[in-house]
Amino acid sequence: MRSIWRTLDPQLLRDVAAVAAGAAVNGASFGAISVAAGLPWWLPVVMSLLVFAGGAQFMAVGIVAGGGSPAAAVLAGLVLNARHLPFGLAVGQVLGRGLLARLIGSHLLIDETVAFALAQRDPAKARAAYWACGAALFAAWNLAVVAGALVGQAIGDPGAFGLDAAFPAALLALTLPALKDPRTRNAVLLGSAVALATTPFLPAGVPVLLALTGLAAAVTTRQEARA
Repeated sequence: MRSIWRTLDPQLLRDVAAVAAGAAVNGASFGAISVAAGLPWWLPVVMSLLVFAGGAQFMAVGIVAGGGSPAAAVLAGLVLNARHLPFGLAVGQVLGRGLLARLIGSHLLIDETVAFALAQRDPAKARAAYWACGAALFAAWNLAVVAGALVGQAIGDPGAFGLDAAFPAALLALTLPALKDPRTRNAVLLGSAVALATTPFLPAGVPVLLALTGLAAAVTTRQEARA
């Protein structure tokens, strides 16, 4: 572990710290929202330790709180996290060869750790960036979830402090740059329209899955560009 931290340059450490701080805000939001939805405080804590996938966790709690079934929550989470399959192929070499290292490294496989690893050209730095980012985010996220759950019990309504808006705001900030691409923008618009139109009529979680129809717009836009 010492060799990993020595391999990282100060700029990369600052970037990791900044991302970890953002993860802490989102983690506190998740903990508070989960408790406000009627879940016991320990459930989001255990979920964060075992699942460690912010988007899927928010989605699962939202679906169950909205009256959806646990099966719909699990299915939506699997669809959302399907991107981890190519992620694993892209960064598998940085996890190490030992079974324990691969198991722990796979648990830390999230968007941020993959992005930090792929941004490094040197294999040693890629490995160091992956593990440093993963360890920092795992600690920041889980500690913040505990804090958010306890605070959520105390204040009752997380909306009073804006905690309920932290995660959607972060997702919006991450999405906006990608909307410059016509294919991505069309897919987002169509998927959002389908989800909004079907939400009043379908069980919670199903509109999220139907939003995948937005991919048809991306395919159509690509074919038009080729033509």
